Amino acid sequence: MIDNIKISSVLFLDVETVPLVYKYTDLDEYVRKLWDKKFRYQQTESQETQYQKAGVYAEFAKVVCISVGFFNDNTFRIKSFFGKDEKQLLQDFSVLLNEHFSRKDHLLCAHNGKEFDFPFLCRRMLINGLKLPKTLNVAGKKPWEINHLDTMELWKFGDYKNYTSLNLLANVFNIPTPKDDIDGSDVARVYWENNDIERIATYCQKDVITVAQLLLRFKGEPLIEDKNIVYA
Repeated sequence: MIDNIKISSVLFLDVETVPLVYKYTDLDEYVRKLWDKKFRYQQTESQETQYQKAGVYAEFAKVVCISVGFFNDNTFRIKSFFGKDEKQLLQDFSVLLNEHFSRKDHLLCAHNGKEFDFPFLCRRMLINGLKLPKTLNVAGKKPWEINHLDTMELWKFGDYKNYTSLNLLANVFNIPTPKDDIDGSDVARVYWENNDIERIATYCQKDVITVAQLLLRFKGEPLIEDKNIVYA
């Protein structure tokens, strides 16, 4: 399958999310009860500690950045949608998909995208009252009709017990690490305490580049050179 992937038809992406409120104690009383009920069977740690993972649950978190990248001739072009207005950035991202990445041969690619990025985007779009773009709407489709690529899934080779981080694979394949400033565990702090969304966007863009580099490694093709990366 990898050999048949046309790299110019792939939109690489990464999503950064943060909890809707920073701390467990900031939750509305009713929402706090809903959180407690959802995780009542996972109470191996305090609710305050458990809530530090809230950013991965679409019911309790929001998207603050979507970075995308695609190959165009000899360049790799990067663009980010980010800010505090989640609905607007999701809307802008939807426009990109609908206008430029809606053909049958177009593919969306992310690391762990099938478990996180793609479903999280769909859930937050629906919560914000937005129609799902054709490329993300998988309802009723057969597995082979879904144009989603996942570099973590490709690395599993059918081993469904295996989880390998993007950072680890970058190291294994001698790709520059995207985690040279912050990593996913820092995003909520940088957003809520430092109010530095630009820093989050930069980190998100590095992940997109790394995902693209990883797919190139899987295909046995040379890596993107820095001079050929263009930022919108």
